[in-house]
Amino acid sequence: MYTITLEKPRLIKGGTHIDDRGILSFVNDFDLTPIKRFYTITHPNQEVVRAWQGHQQEHKYFHVLQGSFVIAWVEIDNWASPSQTLKAEHLILTANEPSVLQITPGHANGLKALKPNSQIMVFSDYPLNKSVDDGFRFDKDWWFDWTQFK
Repeated sequence: MYTITLEKPRLIKGGTHIDDRGILSFVNDFDLTPIKRFYTITHPNQEVVRAWQGHQQEHKYFHVLQGSFVIAWVEIDNWASPSQTLKAEHLILTANEPSVLQITPGHANGLKALKPNSQIMVFSDYPLNKSVDDGFRFDKDWWFDWTQFK
């Protein structure tokens, strides 16, 4: 028997450059080579929770365009019937500090806006038809207390 080691989610930091022409935000170390599609999500308020979506093979990448989000992830132990006692990790991403959070295969993720009208861009290395076949949904109230962020 062999053990599969999952890649851990990682934060790819960026930066900004400010001069008389405006503000340039960047995440130069984010390699777009594997990306097949992207979409944006706008949360009108801080009450909406989008959780949990998981993938066994697909990578997701999150970049905040406006406002801020708490993004949580959890490593899934059993895709058919995951333990409800798993421990989620989280980060807060803001548009003011450019970065990309990579959620690796084997994890479920969720997010919640921390400011009204926050917007996030999500990149995927899977086309939509393959993503749907690899997608798993779990109850938003498992693994993380979203109410701690208001």
